[in-house]
Amino acid sequence: MIRRSRAPLAAALALALGAASTVSSCGDDGGGGGSGKRLKMGIAVANYSLNFAREMYEGATEAAGHAGGVDFKVVGPPNTDGPAEQQLFQNLTVTHRDGIVLENLDPPIFTRPAAQAVSRGIPIVALDTAPTDGSKVEFYVGNDNYELGALLAAETVKRLGKDAKGTVVLGVPNPGTPVLDSRANGVKEGLAKLAPGIRVLGPFQTYSDPAQSYAAWQSQVNANPNALAFLGVGDADSYNLARLKEQRKGRYLTAGFDVDPKTLQAVKKGTNFVAIDPEHFLKGYVSTSVLITSVRDDGGKLPKGWFKTPGLVIDKGNIDQILQRQKSPQEAYKWYKPQLDKLLADPKAGIRPLKEAR
Repeated sequence: MIRRSRAPLAAALALALGAASTVSSCGDDGGGGGSGKRLKMGIAVANYSLNFAREMYEGATEAAGHAGGVDFKVVGPPNTDGPAEQQLFQNLTVTHRDGIVLENLDPPIFTRPAAQAVSRGIPIVALDTAPTDGSKVEFYVGNDNYELGALLAAETVKRLGKDAKGTVVLGVPNPGTPVLDSRANGVKEGLAKLAPGIRVLGPFQTYSDPAQSYAAWQSQVNANPNALAFLGVGDADSYNLARLKEQRKGRYLTAGFDVDPKTLQAVKKGTNFVAIDPEHFLKGYVSTSVLITSVRDDGGKLPKGWFKTPGLVIDKGNIDQILQRQKSPQEAYKWYKPQLDKLLADPKAGIRPLKEAR
């Protein structure tokens, strides 16, 4: 088990950085905070209990700490609950108006609250899930999730062979969430292209809640005992598939996404053949760093478009490096620093049109 030290979470999951002094925004109607002024900023996440969100808010918190002079607050519900996160986000627009990073799994319900915040002059960065057209949010930091799904398909075919014949069962925790649907499409179309003899079943709903996820995958394994592989595109999918495979001594392949400690141990032991890492810590850091710099140096004027971030295949070749990286946010920052320096040297250099995000 990986031991990872973290700052304790308060009831509202507030992480205050710097001195506990009174902080004031610039103006009554929203963002501001020029150079030299303390800023009140924050991040809203879809589910603070799950690893993918924790990686993002830890990266964001590190960026705020390195920038200095920022009182930074993290909010999010303990379970995936769009309306609950929406309310927490709206609260944040009242208390931390100098800038907010918004990650969510239900973009439509954030359209109006985000647009209202932007209209009040609050800089908003969309993280991990692209903003909707009516949200007025014009800067997005995230992966090419279709590409990441295709990467998982390619890694699967490496193990099964391009002439493999049989079924692969595919799961997606929250159908309708663009990020996850794009990953699933990448897996499905990637397998069809690379190994035409493989028939993909699904994607089936496998839920983000760990207990529901385990039950959903248990049903799929029971229903498809001869499947070649079971693949999931969410956080809980990876370690629940590993758990089931070990319990049943399954001979099929299992793999998924993210870097929950249980998932990494499954890769270390060889239970899961890979994990696809969207590098959430890096995304959280980049989004917050660009937000702070834009507020301090550009009057809150954010870049426009999609800041595409990379992903990583974790397998037996690099698992020990990743285990070291995951020991603490500080270790994560040290590991990511070369990438961060390159990405943040000129944030506008590689920005793509928002409409291309997937």
